[in-house]
Amino acid sequence: MGVSKASACIIMKRVSEAIASLSPNNIYMYRNQEEMEQAVQQFYNIARFPRVFGAIDCTLIKIQSPGGDDAEIYRCRKGYFAINVQTVSDANLKIRNIVARWPGSCHDQTVFNNSMLKHECVQGRFNPYLLIGDSGYSLEPYLMTPLQHTETPAENLYNESIIRTRNVVERQYGVWKRRFPILSTGIKLKLETAMTVIVATAVYSPF
Repeated sequence: MGVSKASACIIMKRVSEAIASLSPNNIYMYRNQEEMEQAVQQFYNIARFPRVFGAIDCTLIKIQSPGGDDAEIYRCRKGYFAINVQTVSDANLKIRNIVARWPGSCHDQTVFNNSMLKHECVQGRFNPYLLIGDSGYSLEPYLMTPLQHTETPAENLYNESIIRTRNVVERQYGVWKRRFPILSTGIKLKLETAMTVIVATAVYSPF
């Protein structure tokens, strides 16, 4: 017996909400000092960049037009409607933090600036450990980014190390989207449900 599109959407919504509700137990920063130090060591083993606890970035997840007067703010720089999703990856490609509610036109820095993660970093929760990001982020005491121009061997070494170490978040996106093709082909559901689906898929990291 067939299932109508409306029924399928309702089922998708309910299942996604149930899975996403598990996110506090599956998507979290390290619970104790031992976990934090282990994560830092795993990052250091990649390219000898010290004190890193996470690699941050954003990725565009394609959605259908949300409709309404604000629809165009969801149109990303690539021309399609999207949610700009922020994640933090550990060295094992596990998603440790996710924000999945910002329109595709928003800059990565804007997403971070308005996140609880930024607030926690400013308050010193993770001191003396660091996030690393790409040049789309501002350099901060708690967030290291590549140098725009290098002149010395030490600066070249710094850039090489941070770029190699930060690559884990790019790899995480690749694995995540291959595991859940809907993240690449587009989520054809209402906006709120699309956000829930994104978080639900992240619950299953690492993959």
